[in-house]
Amino acid sequence: MRILVLNPNTTVSMTAAIRAIAEASASPGTEIVATEPLWGPESIEGHFEGCLSAAAVLDRLATCEEPFDALVMAGFGEPGREAAQELLDVPVLDITESAAQMAMMLGHAYGVVTTLDRAVPQIRDRLLVAGLLGRCAAVRGTGLGVLELEADPERTVELIVRTAREVVERDGAEVICLGCGGMAGLQERVSAALGGVPVVDGVAAAVRFAEAVVGLGLSTSKVRAFAAPRPKAIGGWPISARPS
Repeated sequence: MRILVLNPNTTVSMTAAIRAIAEASASPGTEIVATEPLWGPESIEGHFEGCLSAAAVLDRLATCEEPFDALVMAGFGEPGREAAQELLDVPVLDITESAAQMAMMLGHAYGVVTTLDRAVPQIRDRLLVAGLLGRCAAVRGTGLGVLELEADPERTVELIVRTAREVVERDGAEVICLGCGGMAGLQERVSAALGGVPVVDGVAAAVRFAEAVVGLGLSTSKVRAFAAPRPKAIGGWPISARPS
């Protein structure tokens, strides 16, 4: 089984961190191919950059010649997942929904710890559309920008733990989701600092869900909402479903 894990921004070092947790989480025999768009923002902090990234991600998917059995979209709360489901014939997993779904299997209420406060409404909207907001105790930002996550790893963990503790103690969450692909691989340290509170890494969760869906021989329904786009050209770029 080959899973494509797509970092929605163009920061190569972040792709490497995402690849590492994806490979560590995958079952024996699963091959992870991690990459990023060929163009677009170096980080995504808001709707403008999110929409640019979504276009770049779809461009990358439409022109990717490597075969893969499932796609994991490694952006937390960013748009484009539904479009990828239309474009591809393979299962598409997104780390926002995967993290929340797994968290709800582990506790009554979950919380999300993310980057800047401006990301909070975007994540809440994503969870609302997915039908997952009802059991979300809170979404809180650490105040760190996406690119700051790599600048000082110790400070990053400290701020994530501090914010996660507020979500547990003040908001009543029983499980924490790391709300950014750039936080990949920090779940064990954060959980230990919180005294064993389960902490879900969305990349790891999505990889495992992708393996399960492919293993069951299932994929996205093409009956209605995610039917393949009708053939047409926009600005000279042919829009059509990517062959499986």
